[in-house]
Amino acid sequence: MNATVTAVVLSLLSAIGYATAAVAQERLASRTAPSAGVLRLLRRGTWWATVGLNATGALLHVAALKYGSLTLVQPLGALTLVAAVPLGAHLAGRRVGRGEWRGTALTLAGLGALLVTAGGHAPRVTMDVPEALAVAAVAMALVAGLSRRGARPGLRFAAASGIASGVASALTQTVTVSVTDSSGPVLTWQVVLVAVLVAAFAAGGLLLSQIAYREGLGAPLAVVTLANPIAAAAIGLTLLGEHLTGGFQGVLLAFAGAAAAVRGVFLLTRTAPADVLADAPVDVPADVLPDVLPDVLLADGLPGVVPDDLADLQATAPQVPPYTGVPVRRTTIPSPPAPALSRSSSAASGT
Repeated sequence: MNATVTAVVLSLLSAIGYATAAVAQERLASRTAPSAGVLRLLRRGTWWATVGLNATGALLHVAALKYGSLTLVQPLGALTLVAAVPLGAHLAGRRVGRGEWRGTALTLAGLGALLVTAGGHAPRVTMDVPEALAVAAVAMALVAGLSRRGARPGLRFAAASGIASGVASALTQTVTVSVTDSSGPVLTWQVVLVAVLVAAFAAGGLLLSQIAYREGLGAPLAVVTLANPIAAAAIGLTLLGEHLTGGFQGVLLAFAGAAAAVRGVFLLTRTAPADVLADAPVDVPADVLPDVLPDVLLADGLPGVVPDDLADLQATAPQVPPYTGVPVRRTTIPSPPAPALSRSSSAASGT
């Protein structure tokens, strides 16, 4: 198995790990109050399960970067979205829609075009410390700008997460090549510094994605999937000596593949039709409902999910006034009066 095939296989396995983690993060975000902070998440077992899934995907991704270039490995990250859509649909108890299948096909076709033009050679060029610090500074400025308050916070946090993850991947390649290079010492202060930057951007990307998934799975994950390879490819083409193969025709094919992949990702963001949302389970706090509606009983078989974080929901839930009703007494409904006879009808009856 050559280096390119190895990189592709490892990237596929990494995408499956990231997709499972994304679905788990979205379900965790839907059961957590928006006011919950990072420290509260750290006390949740579900959060650490998502960290483990992301770590598995990251390790496979690092291994793929050992055998393939950024322009080869990073576009395969879009397969995370392709895997997350059917997995999320299965957990939601619905079928994958026709538009979602079209989006999957377009995404795969676009990825195929990008893989043909990507340089598949194993990386050898690394960033030095000034370049790594410059990349980190620019990335932190972009992340800070996207993380400010404003409209569409889910998409902005998703873009910030994708940029942070893409920078972490680019820096990871530098660490991987430097550590496996037998011509010098394994660990130097430069390698340790870049490794610290990798850990910081990876953790930041994970936390930013958790915030983004509060608005659902499809659109935030699509933005993460697009921003990640764009950031990594920009670094690889400008600083790591990577290039597209095939000359001018290869560049055109790469743009066509990118356009198809973007169109496919757009179709895949539409993962929650209105008729599916109508049948979705409703989160009902078990110890709040009897106090708010004491005379209402849930029918057998009614779908409902008890949130994991009841304390946060109770603290942020609006205060409902006590249940009041209009007194009704049992009585006998009087019979309606007999209809009055008109003169014409009386005369007719007399004759």
